[in-house]
Amino acid sequence: MKNVFVYGTLRHVPLLEAVLGKAASELNLRPAELPDHAVFAVQGQDFPILKPSDNQAYGLFIGGLSEDGVERLRYYEGSYDYDLTDVSVEVDGQSHPAQVFKSDNSGWVPDGAWSLDSWAQRFGEVTVLRAVEEMTYFGHRSRAVVDRMLPMIKARATAKMQAQRRNDAVSPSGMTRADVSDVTLTRPYADFFTMEEYDLTFRRYDGARSDMVKRAVFVATDAVIVLPYDPVRDRVLLIEQFRPGPLARGDELPWQLEPIAGRLDADESPETCARREAQEEAGLDLATLHEVANCYASPGCSTEFYNIYLGLADLPDEVVGVSGLAHEAEDICSYVYSYDQLMQMVDNKQVVNAPLVLAALWLARHRDRLRGTA
Repeated sequence: MKNVFVYGTLRHVPLLEAVLGKAASELNLRPAELPDHAVFAVQGQDFPILKPSDNQAYGLFIGGLSEDGVERLRYYEGSYDYDLTDVSVEVDGQSHPAQVFKSDNSGWVPDGAWSLDSWAQRFGEVTVLRAVEEMTYFGHRSRAVVDRMLPMIKARATAKMQAQRRNDAVSPSGMTRADVSDVTLTRPYADFFTMEEYDLTFRRYDGARSDMVKRAVFVATDAVIVLPYDPVRDRVLLIEQFRPGPLARGDELPWQLEPIAGRLDADESPETCARREAQEEAGLDLATLHEVANCYASPGCSTEFYNIYLGLADLPDEVVGVSGLAHEAEDICSYVYSYDQLMQMVDNKQVVNAPLVLAALWLARHRDRLRGTA
């Protein structure tokens, strides 16, 4: 059993609970101070560092933590190059031996005082969601492997946060997440994407509980899709690139014509993502973004959620070309089509990308308004 002093993000109790896998009520938590130290923000990072100082570093004392608990903390903090150091902290006016996570990373530059409240307001929710997945790999995957997965773990956490913050769906039954119970989750595959299997029961329309069922879910991140439209020239820009989905289905045409699209990075808004992807995939600066739809791609088997936009843009003939990010192995060719050409392809069933069909039909409904204000 060990005493541990935490001074940074782990002072956020929901995060501490996620990392230790225990409720706060099961832990011996007390406010504490570490003399002759202070907590500093780190330039360009969202976590703090502990440095010698004439001040007191405020934090939480975790008394009598089990060896498993210490190892869980070590596993989580391992991604930040921290390790445990012996210290003496003040708890209720008395000195207690403890250990604290410190780092010798000389590349971290202190950047003023660090505020737990400010951090929690901006990053707390998504960090807790990220830690929940991260800690499921404790005892199963090395810290190095999980570190490699972190960008997508963070993006999946962002998707979960967005799901909790905004839901405009109509549900005539009135049933909610609370009507799903006896949930057991396993994750047989996890890498860039994950595959999750759920054993669960749900409330039936007659009020009874369903039998226990197993459901497999492909877990992706939220995506942004944007159709660039020039209301003056009355034309759209589409891109073509290789897609493994059609290849795996046996399609003879795995190069797909589609709108600009991309996955939300961690802590990125859909609007920011739309503008970033337009630059990366087509070199476009978008003007006004118009929301087309916010919807699931295939809710029977996937978490993938689309934020679909129509983005006003200047689309002269010379805007077309080949682009994409080399480090992501992107090879993207762009084309411009008149509105009539686009709708003819839709009518002829030549467009096989569902978000493009949806965006084209939205454009058909709003085209006169957009052209009238151009």
